[in-house]
Amino acid sequence: MELPKDPMMLFSFINTKLRDFYPSLDALCKDMNVKEEDIVNPLKAAGFEYNRELNKFW
Repeated sequence: MELPKDPMMLFSFINTKLRDFYPSLDALCKDMNVKEEDIVNPLKAAGFEYNRELNKFW
């Protein structure tokens, strides 16, 4: 799966997937065959962090 390169598009894309389809970031990564760091690192660089309790980046 090709992830959006733009951090804001990635933020929106991942949070929508987490909200609508996945109970955790780990489940999303396994199902989409994506490395967690390929999501976390660009979003962290843009100022976002994953909250496991809320299952979203903010």
